[in-house]
Amino acid sequence: MKFSSARQYFYQEIHQPDEHIDLAKAALYIAQEEYPYLEPEEYLNAFDTMAGEVQERLPSSRYPLRLIQSLNQYFYDDLGFAGNKTDYYDPRNSFLNDVIDRRLGIPITLALVYLEVAHRIDFPMVGIGMPGHFLIRPDIPDVEIFVDAYNHGEVMFAQDCQERLAQMFQQPVSLQPEYLAPVSKRQFLARMLTNLKFIYLKQQDLEKTLAAVERILLLFPGVSLEVRDRGLLYYQLGNYPQAIEDLQTYLAKVPDAEDAMVIRRLLADLGK
Repeated sequence: MKFSSARQYFYQEIHQPDEHIDLAKAALYIAQEEYPYLEPEEYLNAFDTMAGEVQERLPSSRYPLRLIQSLNQYFYDDLGFAGNKTDYYDPRNSFLNDVIDRRLGIPITLALVYLEVAHRIDFPMVGIGMPGHFLIRPDIPDVEIFVDAYNHGEVMFAQDCQERLAQMFQQPVSLQPEYLAPVSKRQFLARMLTNLKFIYLKQQDLEKTLAAVERILLLFPGVSLEVRDRGLLYYQLGNYPQAIEDLQTYLAKVPDAEDAMVIRRLLADLGK
């Protein structure tokens, strides 16, 4: 398979042990497919600059809450970063270069900016893939505080997370331990790409939807639902041989899937 240079860089970055993946680089390679002339080093240098500016204003007592307070003041008061609440589904909210340039983003991309700068000041943080809303927390044992980068760095505790879930789903939600578990770097990137996938699907941009699915499958090869979706996209784009291959693979993996009858009917229409 022949990849674009951006896809090749992405592939190389993610094909190493998870702990060695550079999230910012991988995210910039995602953006580079949209912006072929993007220079990742320019934005990596921007993180270094931000970290240097934060470092100058850090308190002498480096307690987590004090560090978060300093980061919040820098990001939201000084630089003006904010959640894009007027156009949440603008694709630019999912491209790291746009988030840095426009200082607007969605929870996961603002979290990535926060993580990258925190890492550079020796305050490691991890992503928390809570359903419906992405958070971060200090990667320090027994420190159970969470930061909502989308809402001006609001500090939350487990009870706050439960209340936020109840608000989002408009019903009481039992807070399961996995809801507040750290995500791997591959999971982090897959969630970014899943956001793009559904944004482009909503816009009926099938080529870009397919590009998002292809990269999710580079991160997690063989995921049944993504293989199915790739097959359906191939079908809609008129690439019938690839559609048949993916849809047959999907049925072989999940023969009793709820949509198996629909997929079999589609394959019959394709002469298979």
